[in-house]
Amino acid sequence: MPATRLEHDALGQVRVPRQAYYGAQTVRALANFPISGVTLQPEIVHAIAWVKRAAAEANARLGLLPRRAASAIRRACDEILADQWSDQFRVDIYQAGAGTSFHMNVNEVIANRANELLGGHRGQYRPLHPNDHVNMAQSTNDVVPTAVRLALLAKLPALLSSMAQLERELLRQARRFGHVLKSARTHLQDAVPIHLGRNFQAWALMVREARQHVRAAGRGLAALNLGGTAVGTGVNAHPRYQRLVVRLLRQWTKLPVQPARDLVHATQDLGDLARFSSSLRDYALSLIKIANDLRLMSSGPLTGLAEITLPAVQPGSSIMPGKVNPVMAEMLTMVSFQVIANDLALALAVQAGQLELNVMLPAAAYHLVHSVTIVTNASRVVAVRCIRGIQPNVARCRRYAESSASLVTALVPLIGYEQAAQVAQRAIREGQTIRDVVVAQGLLSAAQARRLLDPRRWTKPMRLRLP
Repeated sequence: MPATRLEHDALGQVRVPRQAYYGAQTVRALANFPISGVTLQPEIVHAIAWVKRAAAEANARLGLLPRRAASAIRRACDEILADQWSDQFRVDIYQAGAGTSFHMNVNEVIANRANELLGGHRGQYRPLHPNDHVNMAQSTNDVVPTAVRLALLAKLPALLSSMAQLERELLRQARRFGHVLKSARTHLQDAVPIHLGRNFQAWALMVREARQHVRAAGRGLAALNLGGTAVGTGVNAHPRYQRLVVRLLRQWTKLPVQPARDLVHATQDLGDLARFSSSLRDYALSLIKIANDLRLMSSGPLTGLAEITLPAVQPGSSIMPGKVNPVMAEMLTMVSFQVIANDLALALAVQAGQLELNVMLPAAAYHLVHSVTIVTNASRVVAVRCIRGIQPNVARCRRYAESSASLVTALVPLIGYEQAAQVAQRAIREGQTIRDVVVAQGLLSAAQARRLLDPRRWTKPMRLRLP
């Protein structure tokens, strides 16, 4: 038995692996685009299967597709949703514009599998054809954008949940550390005292604000251009098809999708993807700030700040025994860098659209789904394996607070800025405390210095209410 079968498309005959569910156009794409070895994520494959399933049902209800054919297409889509044919979706993310190669890969797999279910054979496309039946009333230009938005909407709850989990862990630690006095730092130099819990509260509020922005941007993904076909005019689609197919998607996926108000606009503009990606980028910037602070505050343990101790989750060095590194914070930073890079790639794709279509969608889709995946996982893992186990080094924090030359700020109303600066400079130069210097210079009595320079007067322990 030959290892290949002979198929043909609009360009001529093509040899296709005999056992493959994909067909001629997929084989051409595999030959044309051996670029990265990376394919679009399973979430996008699942989403496009939902689109094909809903389209078949809508066309059947409108009397355009025989019920038996629609049932076979639905069964084939259900198998894809169950990951039965995952190895058949092989087209590289860097491919034909708009995702036509990927789209036809899916159409061919569904057509061949549906024909098998109807008693036919792979590659013959009887009674179902990938273009005429599986792709009825559809175009790459409305199917792939719809699938991308479905995939992102399906992943959004997990992302928001992981962000909320990180926020909760930061708030819990803020409450635990609300009494721990430490020295603040500005410009990486000693500053006035602050409570350690304030740092964690600030980080929690950064995550909360980012979560609110991500949620708001995610709402903009719900408007679908499905039914607009090639350029948004709905050519080859039944007048009632658009609302029916979107209603079926909403019913089956439980996602809050709706028809776009203007299909022409929705077909050529990827602004909603840009806004969603931007919200992820902003979250990544906050995560980098948090990770940097954690690394600085835990530095040492003997020659750094060592104000906090991060959980030891793995050995830190292949050559230095006993070394433990802030690996979770390092991972979080690298993930955030990738999210920012993905946002830049997507921004370039969004601005590169011309006239009635933006053909840069495949790479944009991959990068955006990738960003959601990695930042979701990173937020959850850091919350559990890092933030939850942080311990404060209370004595060291207090020693920093009490020895900071910035305590002299409390004396400015009494002795003036210039004299206070001289006191601070002498304290630093001679390795003394501010209290020692002002008493030695006769500026304050020991009792006055003890009272006025008590770091506890500068900030109050926190009172937090957890959500």
